[in-house]
Amino acid sequence: MENRSAKPQSLSRRGFLKVLGGAGLAGVAATITGCSTDQAGGKGWMPQQYQVASSWPVQVRGRVPIDPANPSITRDDKKCILCGQCIEACERVQTVMGYYELPIKDDIVCVNCGQCTLWCPTGAITEVDHTERVFKALADPNLHVVVQTAPATRVALGEEFGMPAGSVVEGKQVAALKALGFDAVFDTNFTADLTIMEEGSELVARVTGELKKPLPQFTSCSPGWVKFCEYYYPDLLEHMSSAKSPQQMMGAIVKSYYAKQKGIDPQKIFSVSIMPCTAKKYECQRPEMNSAGKMIGKPEIMDVDAVITTRELANMIKQKGIDFTQLSDEQYDSMLGEGTGAAVIFGTTGGVMEAAVRSAYFLITKQNPPDALLSLTPVRGLNGVKEASLEIPGVGPVKVAVCSGLSNARKILDQVRADLKAGNPPSYHFIEFMSCPGGCIGGGGQPRTSLPPSDSVRQARLDSLYTMDAKMYKKRLSHENQEVLDIYKNFFEHPMSHLAEELLHTVYTDRGKHLTAKNKA
Repeated sequence: MENRSAKPQSLSRRGFLKVLGGAGLAGVAATITGCSTDQAGGKGWMPQQYQVASSWPVQVRGRVPIDPANPSITRDDKKCILCGQCIEACERVQTVMGYYELPIKDDIVCVNCGQCTLWCPTGAITEVDHTERVFKALADPNLHVVVQTAPATRVALGEEFGMPAGSVVEGKQVAALKALGFDAVFDTNFTADLTIMEEGSELVARVTGELKKPLPQFTSCSPGWVKFCEYYYPDLLEHMSSAKSPQQMMGAIVKSYYAKQKGIDPQKIFSVSIMPCTAKKYECQRPEMNSAGKMIGKPEIMDVDAVITTRELANMIKQKGIDFTQLSDEQYDSMLGEGTGAAVIFGTTGGVMEAAVRSAYFLITKQNPPDALLSLTPVRGLNGVKEASLEIPGVGPVKVAVCSGLSNARKILDQVRADLKAGNPPSYHFIEFMSCPGGCIGGGGQPRTSLPPSDSVRQARLDSLYTMDAKMYKKRLSHENQEVLDIYKNFFEHPMSHLAEELLHTVYTDRGKHLTAKNKA
């Protein structure tokens, strides 16, 4: 007789591949591909292998190397089927794997972007989970636990609860975080506006010659991009803005300015951020990101203690049984909760550039920009490389470029190198780089609504951010943020002041010695 009490045996990866190679292959193929001639995975933006009709069998292609100590991503070997999708993302989309000589030196090269987590069909690669440390902090009555939310999370979180792609859930997200027990809920838009004031002032100083640093200036908000530049283009690091990312600015302010205003010991504050990005988990652990701790002689205190991806936040909400779709909207807490339309578009490719241009115009002319600069069409959209030129009185034409996806960054960076080598004037004054295709809306920590990631989902999220900028936010210029003006008046004095340099700016690391880069062009 059949033994019904016997436990089913788990199927190993080797066994799974053996099954696929056997008699059942035709049935599996029929189930997966049918008679479709559509591109595998949909009709969105995809690398070369997805511009052809789907095919079977899948070849065993290997996988990307992941350091066991990687602070951003991890892999469950039991789920990995060696399909090579992670290689596709890392090598073709991001041009990281395969762009260094083997054997490796002392680093398993990774920029922590997490695009591989969006491409993995079995969910074998995921973010490093920070939820338990956050739950533990929330349960500790001796800790004051604060949280900040990035722009791109508010147009993606709803997808985890069955809502259409691009649904704006800003108020529900705040309500959910308060229901989880956070003592204060802040908006990363606040420090996005602050970033524009610092980064925009730095750009103006470079353009006018007041600051003896070269043009073009690179944006520094995307930690995956920053690490990519540190690995492959360390000779261009002097072009990188010294301004920290909005996440890290908020972390430093929470444990300095906010702590002082509220009379809270910075050592009793646990700072959390909700991000669309797995690289933010790496960024918060960089040794440079302890500015507030150093101010009180406690360099071991990091400015941000934990980073939760959009997916992780959804899991926390579900774990606590919160009915997300039925929540009433709530508001961010004051002091660090105001944001402008310029800040909310930080979440999409071209948004940082557009926001910076708006305030740079003001900083140079002392007048608000014309309406044309409130909708800088040439830098909008999902194209991997975009360019624009705008006229600023007193300066003349300012040329800008926007890149998303690191394969596109290479094209612009190689052009910058060529200009420098030839002694030519720079082709651009200001360049925005974002690690992930589409910008933060397509970050490695966002919902896996389509596999591989599709442009239709990215476009829906992008459209919602621009709608928020144009219609939902009362102010559209970073220098109009009253809470930002207050923090300069009461704390920093002015952009790029000595205290601002201590808390809001940083330095970068030449990682070129950790690999032997090669150009596959």
